[in-house]
Amino acid sequence: MKTKTTDLSSGIFRALVLSAGLVTATLGSLAQDARFFRVAGPVATTLTEFRPDGTLVWINTPTNTTFIIQTATALGGASNWVDYVQTPATNGITTNRVIDLNPPAGMALIPAGSFTMGDSLDGDANALPLHSVYGSAFYMDRYEVTKALWDDVYQWAITHGYSFDNAGLGKAANHPLQTVSWYDVVKWCNARSEKEGKVPAYYTDAGLSVLYRSGQVAPYVNWSFGYRLPTESEWEKAARGGSSGHRFPWSNVETISHGQANYHAGSSYPYNLSYPTSYHPTFTTGGFPYTSPVGYFSPNGYGLYDMAGNVWEWCWDWYGSYGSASQTDPRGPVPGSNHVARGGSWSNSAFGCRAAFRSSSSPTGSSHYLGFRSVLPPGQ
Repeated sequence: MKTKTTDLSSGIFRALVLSAGLVTATLGSLAQDARFFRVAGPVATTLTEFRPDGTLVWINTPTNTTFIIQTATALGGASNWVDYVQTPATNGITTNRVIDLNPPAGMALIPAGSFTMGDSLDGDANALPLHSVYGSAFYMDRYEVTKALWDDVYQWAITHGYSFDNAGLGKAANHPLQTVSWYDVVKWCNARSEKEGKVPAYYTDAGLSVLYRSGQVAPYVNWSFGYRLPTESEWEKAARGGSSGHRFPWSNVETISHGQANYHAGSSYPYNLSYPTSYHPTFTTGGFPYTSPVGYFSPNGYGLYDMAGNVWEWCWDWYGSYGSASQTDPRGPVPGSNHVARGGSWSNSAFGCRAAFRSSSSPTGSSHYLGFRSVLPPGQ
């Protein structure tokens, strides 16, 4: 079936898109200096509105099918367009908030939509089976949590009833925080929420009345409020930047090099363009760890940095099998013994930097390979 595309290029749409680019550029984004959108699907659509809050509205038939919202930073050719998010249509009018003109500081909107989780590349059985996941919208930190941000919240937390297993390390203020346990980062997310006057996400009781501030417990979650860790599916959806089926977090790019990420290139893979280099030569100074400043490399399609390499990132889920059924906002198996970590690190091979690669660690574990970033529900 031939895919048909419809773009909206009226003066008001262009003005709104360019306004979005100016706002995000002010916040330091290089990924959204200009932004155009179009809808691709099995039938033609009629784009009717682009609302001031970044919501795209279109009329479509038939329903019960999936359309792909695509984006480009410049007009002028078919090759400029890349997939941004897949949107299931269940009635004749479809809406999706594709961009936020004023996101929370340092965060990017990951729009609601579906994607194919896992991949069938490179013989990685742990990335199978492929399955469809629909995820609600959320915000994600554009950068891995830095030592500076960690310290700011940590110092507030220890004077407000919080205790941690690890104080956390970082090679410099603008490098990623590392050497923290899963329990540490969950409590830190609560402290970040409290410090900013938000309702925290994690509690020690099913009634969600006792905040998780100390000890090592498997917390209960209020999914509607506060900073928290991404679920594994949220992390992978965000890492893919809107394009399913690719090896790495950059649309339509199946190779990796030291020009794109901080990883160990000493293993020979056909997609590892920096082999036989070992550690990234720019950052092998000052002893371990060989982390890099956050945001040093180009972002993915959602404006997220270091989704491959630098440090592994803790996720919410216990590590377990996927299953092949379609899912909506999955939160992983319970219980388990290890929590998921994603994204690879400065010491891992190109294979470990793949968007579908899965790793895990004990929730009490900590290392200079492992950090995190936070997510936040809409409306926060």
